[in-house]
Amino acid sequence: VIGVDVGGTKILSGVVDRAGNVLERHLVESPGSSEQDVLAALDSAVDTLLGDRIGGIGFGVPANLERGTGRVLRATNLPLDDFDLAAHARARFGLPVGVENDANAATLAEWKLGAGRGTSNLVMLTLGTGVGGGIVLDGRLYRGWAEIGHMVVQVGGPPCQGNCHGRGHLETLASGSAADRVARELWGPDADARTLVERAQEGVEEALAALDDFAEALGAAIGSLANLFDPEVVVVGGGFGEAVDFFLASAQEAARRQALAPADGTLRVVSATLGTDAGLVGAGLVGFEALDGAW
Repeated sequence: VIGVDVGGTKILSGVVDRAGNVLERHLVESPGSSEQDVLAALDSAVDTLLGDRIGGIGFGVPANLERGTGRVLRATNLPLDDFDLAAHARARFGLPVGVENDANAATLAEWKLGAGRGTSNLVMLTLGTGVGGGIVLDGRLYRGWAEIGHMVVQVGGPPCQGNCHGRGHLETLASGSAADRVARELWGPDADARTLVERAQEGVEEALAALDDFAEALGAAIGSLANLFDPEVVVVGGGFGEAVDFFLASAQEAARRQALAPADGTLRVVSATLGTDAGLVGAGLVGFEALDGAW
């Protein structure tokens, strides 16, 4: 199948087999000017990889989807609102098509093929520009919104970003954007999240303290999720999730302080294993679901 991992800055498409191997890949920048431009870019991302061996298409999109239909209700950082992407792609390419939230798709991949393989209950958080996430309950991916990044972890905290009007949400305190903000406050307008991580690697006290704050916020959210869903494992990935090695152990400790027994002693927080391919592989798995009649 063709999997398409749609982001606010890039569209990554690839030919994916059932084992999660990416056989070909294609990367383009995401146009943000109009719905027509976005659809043209998505069509091109699929067209580039089409061939006789392709049996279906799966999309992972940064959007809230209508439960049961997969219709895009409102996309994040893309002009693609109230649109039936699956119907568009089926008409355009004549193939089975599935559409899933991008973080849900990454969760599906890590559950089936990555760090969560063999579990029945799992929570995943994807730390990038914002914070996304997904949940597996009793061996099934939860198909709802699961906007984990908008959990309140600090009442009256910093205002959220984008279209959100809340304050103190997880993604304002433990995301790549949060790291950019802290780095600029510490070292000036040219600093960013990469600067923060590099300074932490060098042992700079201010950088290490900032990542400790991230760990506390992330741990508070994870502890709350543990109390709600009792996951066997919590997986942390995403673009900024690559920096999690600096605070994964601290985040697990913070989560256990918030979790009820027995999770206060047994809760596991681990790094994702599929890396930046999780979204693409997950989109491919969504394509196989469509091919197999799940959509």
